[in-house]
Amino acid sequence: MLTGAQLIVEALAAEGVETAFGLPGVHNLALWRALGDSGIRLVGVRHEQTAAYAGDGYARASGRLGVGVTTTGPGAANTLAAVGEAWASRQPLLVIATDVPTSVRRPGVWRGSLHEATDQAAMFEPVTKGALRVRSAASLRAAVTEAARLALAPPSRPVYLEVPTDLLSAEVEQPARVPPERAAGEPIAHDRIVAAAERIEPARRPLVWAGGGALQAGAGAAVAQLAERLVAPVITTYSARGLLPPGHPCLVGAPPHVPAVGALWDEADVVIAIGSDFDGPMTQNWKMPQPPHLVAINVDAEDAAKAYLPDVTLEADAREATELVAHRIEPRGGLEALRRRLRELDAGVRAGLEESDPEAVEFLDAFAAAVPDDTVVVCDMCIPGYWLGAFHRPPAPRKLAYPLGWGTLGCAFPQALGAALAGAGPVVSVSGDGGFLYATGELAAAAQERIPLTAVIVDDGGYGMLRFDQDRRGLPREGVDLHTPDFAALAGSFGIRSFTVDGLGPNFAAALTRQIASAEPSVLVAKAALRPPPNVSPRWYRR
Repeated sequence: MLTGAQLIVEALAAEGVETAFGLPGVHNLALWRALGDSGIRLVGVRHEQTAAYAGDGYARASGRLGVGVTTTGPGAANTLAAVGEAWASRQPLLVIATDVPTSVRRPGVWRGSLHEATDQAAMFEPVTKGALRVRSAASLRAAVTEAARLALAPPSRPVYLEVPTDLLSAEVEQPARVPPERAAGEPIAHDRIVAAAERIEPARRPLVWAGGGALQAGAGAAVAQLAERLVAPVITTYSARGLLPPGHPCLVGAPPHVPAVGALWDEADVVIAIGSDFDGPMTQNWKMPQPPHLVAINVDAEDAAKAYLPDVTLEADAREATELVAHRIEPRGGLEALRRRLRELDAGVRAGLEESDPEAVEFLDAFAAAVPDDTVVVCDMCIPGYWLGAFHRPPAPRKLAYPLGWGTLGCAFPQALGAALAGAGPVVSVSGDGGFLYATGELAAAAQERIPLTAVIVDDGGYGMLRFDQDRRGLPREGVDLHTPDFAALAGSFGIRSFTVDGLGPNFAAALTRQIASAEPSVLVAKAALRPPPNVSPRWYRR
């Protein structure tokens, strides 16, 4: 006989889960007990929102399933902002939440039981791929398996699983059968590959636009092969940073928010979009014009066509479809000429930034000099995070996490807790002084669990992005100048090593190098202010 909680743990282990994040409550203690007896590491956090953020960060850094465990009612509801970020950013996250006992629940009636909601799962429906409710203890193993596989299946997104608390301790004699693995999708129709290649082949100015779907599909080599055969520049979105390594002859280093890069889109006679939905922040709210011809590769045809209308859509895995298209393209000459052109473009972009934003260029150089190649950088919704999202050049996929989805302020530090336990390399989170305060209590989790990460806090005394916007509009500063703590002393109170520097130049680089090398939780505070970069809406050049 196994308990419902033990069935959950068995199912998680069978799906390869090694780490989960959660906060205990009176309704989920049986699950904590079962996890404690298992080989799965359950990391206790100080707020349920962090359980979901950390699972998201774990998924972004590893590509594996992130798991958050919460209790009923407010415990579950506290995860919603983080689940929404994972949903909009297409991350495989499984949130397991308890509900009131089956003996208490009456459909459509709120009785006033502890933590009760009339329909707890309904809160999650807008921000999940599926909101599953378990009705019997015998079905728990199968339900967890279904939820985990659904979250990971392309396009990946969060899944919510609700378990009445009494089912966790119920004993089960014969659990329901685990569903079989889903069969592979239909093979890509040959005529669609031919149609895509025939649309691409005559182009004289092709452009490849690669998004997060290409990264999640492991399509880097395929994208490189297609671009090299076409001698086409490759623009990567925020979520595809690192898809091609720095120095690749086709890689465009700057974002399309820079006019010189935007011109590549404007002049293209065909755009090949791979794993991208052309979201607003990447396209300056769709001010980029419809290209003359567009070929889209996407696991979701509707997603591929919601912003720009494709001539041909390949509804397929990004790696497989890109490889098939590339094999039908005759290689062209001129790759070295493209390399030189993109080098000159990058040099021109840098020269412009050195003139308009010298402090930011100093920050980018200092940061790049300090972080080892295998570092995972997790950005918050803050000015230094925006600069890194646009201009930091990670050497490999999953080395830069940027909150493009919902744009949830305060996400970076709690996401970094999960990323740091994914085994992907050292982790640095970058937050502003305002956003870091959202999850300050997780310094306790970092200290207790000895999570090896470096939390960078750039302290400009408030919400710098909003301050810039108010100043630009000639408005009075309202709500943007903050009274903040002594962050170094605050970290010290949790027993975490900290250091403070002025500015974001050489002293910052030296301090960051030391902090990362320590392989223990640490905080680095930089007293500095930057102007926002050209990839944020107040500085977009397309109007």
